[in-house]
Amino acid sequence: MHHHYEHFYLDPKFWVAVSFVIFVLLFGKTAWTKATQMLDARGARIKAELEEASRLRAEAEAMMASARREREQATKDAAAMLERAKAEAERVAAAAKAEAESSARRRERMAMDRIAAAEASAVNEVRQAAADIATAAVRDILAHRHDAASDAPMVDAAINSLPAAFKAA
Repeated sequence: MHHHYEHFYLDPKFWVAVSFVIFVLLFGKTAWTKATQMLDARGARIKAELEEASRLRAEAEAMMASARREREQATKDAAAMLERAKAEAERVAAAAKAEAESSARRRERMAMDRIAAAEASAVNEVRQAAADIATAAVRDILAHRHDAASDAPMVDAAINSLPAAFKAA
């Protein structure tokens, strides 16, 4: 059952097609506007994200360069500290060596002084012992060989020589 109409505008299919075209034009324009707005907003958002990513990358590169500089400076500082520590260790070692040598010289001098004091003491003791022995020997000799009669001329001569001895002194 196919109907033919005298004029095409009397055919309901024609009006369905016209209403469809009008609907597509009205709705299509609204849909197209919303779609382009959504795409524009998405494009702006993507552009903002790309700009943010670019900014973050620049910051990261700046931070990396700063970290490299800081690492290089820290390496230089560590090397300088190591050199200072070596120099200080050498200085301390030299000072310790000098102090040890000085202490050894002091101890040697003290030992030499003790030895000299011991020698002087020994010499004095020997002299004292020799004087004591000589005194005892003279006493024995005088006691055995001399008596009062034989000593009188010697005592007189010694007394007579005293004024001359006092004048000379």
